[in-house]
Amino acid sequence: QVHLVESGGGLVQPGGSLRLSCAASGGMYRMYALGWYRQAPGQQRELVARIIRDGTTYYADSVKGRFTISRDNAKNTMYLQMNTLRPEDTAVYYCIEMTIKLSNWEIFGSWGQGTQVTVSS
Repeated sequence: QVHLVESGGGLVQPGGSLRLSCAASGGMYRMYALGWYRQAPGQQRELVARIIRDGTTYYADSVKGRFTISRDNAKNTMYLQMNTLRPEDTAVYYCIEMTIKLSNWEIFGSWGQGTQVTVSS
């Protein structure tokens, strides 16, 4: 089983930027899709962005125009470039493999430890 490890989080001021990385233990090119989720304290985990093997992307409305998801299969790494960060972006960010079954998106694999992003002045 391929393991995914998140990194790149930290404390940033509102309006700042961060780039998160998601490193796979191998074989990222086999993964149909990968997603970034986040979970703020007391809230449910939510999908932030998703990228399919062919490069097709999806973004939640709350991050559209500010976040950019990308993947480099040769480096077995996925990224989330986050610009114009807001306090409401504060959360633990997770990456996960995703797949489609019977036209529904599903998560494939286990959640990692995530990386904390805190946006505060």
